[in-house]
Amino acid sequence: MSTTHLLYLHGFRSSPQSAKARQMAARVARDYPAVHWWCPQLPPSPAEAAALIAQGTADWDSRRMAVVGSSLGGFYATWLAEQRGCRAVVLNPAVDPARDLAGYIGEQSAWHNPAEHFFFQPQYIGELRALEVGPLSHPEHFFALMAKGDEVLDWREMTARYPGTRLKLLEGGDHALSDFEVHMQEVLDFLDLETM
Repeated sequence: MSTTHLLYLHGFRSSPQSAKARQMAARVARDYPAVHWWCPQLPPSPAEAAALIAQGTADWDSRRMAVVGSSLGGFYATWLAEQRGCRAVVLNPAVDPARDLAGYIGEQSAWHNPAEHFFFQPQYIGELRALEVGPLSHPEHFFALMAKGDEVLDWREMTARYPGTRLKLLEGGDHALSDFEVHMQEVLDFLDLETM
């Protein structure tokens, strides 16, 4: 069954204004107008983010929905795909954000609007731990796009987290996947989006 509902989840300090989110939104609107696109601004609290995602997708058919997540959004996408059994594309996904974000407790600025600030609370680390899922129950539902040149996350750890998935490992690249447009058709093909 083709995908009729597509969720995009941005990373830590990011927003729906990220280059990848905007590129995908434009492409889906242009080529797949029948697909329902949702890219929410995620709250800093992982528990609140999970609640927003769960509530916003509650009436979506698991067989006809898919999720794309970048960095921390990839961690949330993995959690959602394991909950719902849907397809997921993870882009340089965070593997252990509870560990990695422990050093970011305190005031943070939004990446796309540095004037906007939020406070990353100590309790958010426990909230991240609560969203961790074990080995993937359906690795065939996942497409992982990762860059060896990622300056934030270790590609070895990322690839080890997603065994048995469709995996595309880029020799260079960066954490933002600045050349994402080059790989977007492959992502869209995997998602099998509904056409008119």
